[in-house]
Amino acid sequence: MSNIEDIRKFYARLMAANAASSDPRLEEVFATVPREAFLGPGPWTIVAGSGKVTTPSADPAHVYQNVLVALDADKGINNGEPFLHAMWIGRLAPKPGEVVAHIGAGTGYYSAVLARLVSPGGTVTAFELDGRLADLARKNLEIYSNATVVHGDAVTTPLPPSDIIYVNAGVVAPPVGWLKALRPGGRMIFPWRPSERVPLAVMVTCTDKGLACDPFMRSWFIPCFGASIADLAAKIPTREQAMRSRSIWLTQDNAPDRTATAIFGDVWFSTKDVRAKPDN
Repeated sequence: MSNIEDIRKFYARLMAANAASSDPRLEEVFATVPREAFLGPGPWTIVAGSGKVTTPSADPAHVYQNVLVALDADKGINNGEPFLHAMWIGRLAPKPGEVVAHIGAGTGYYSAVLARLVSPGGTVTAFELDGRLADLARKNLEIYSNATVVHGDAVTTPLPPSDIIYVNAGVVAPPVGWLKALRPGGRMIFPWRPSERVPLAVMVTCTDKGLACDPFMRSWFIPCFGASIADLAAKIPTREQAMRSRSIWLTQDNAPDRTATAIFGDVWFSTKDVRAKPDN
């Protein structure tokens, strides 16, 4: 039998190195939150490209790799790649005392990681639309006193005022409610999928001059129910246009102008950089 503590520590070191985070707690948290506790009983189904492989046993050593683990194979719901999540969470830089909304929490593994990183004093509200997964997440997160699971639609359910919004489902544009829930200095990462050919991860920061955005990598997540289909009047960006987006605006506050790279009714993206210094 493998020495699981050593395996977890090495896995955590890999996560921290990939995240390139300056927060030493990231490695500690990945070493101490047991991934297998959120996956159900093994053996487990590992998703490898378009194929699937079953682990040879229920030894948890098999899941301490950068692999997708199926949670509901029929629906395409997985426990996502740890490298990606470690990098995204490192980029968000959770701090003790912050409030997190986690959308698309699955069975709660990354909710648990976030809950540890915002302790003491911080909270995580984990939204999960699938009833079975929400029930599992609620059981899995019982020992994390600062984490609450909401079985519901995060598109229509109001989010708490949040320092971090962590989205694990693809949207054509973030709903207005999500953007309004960001506190000053708040950060959101979401998978932006305005079309099949434009799958990007976007970081949003709430500044005193507006919502800055930074498309920083390719990314694919399953669609977010209620926010994954653009209406016929939408302006859909090419990948090049999407990558040039530097801010997000609410149409009720500012009408789209010539800087618009994408328009989705109540929300539009722009090449304006709200963090740029004004010309003298």
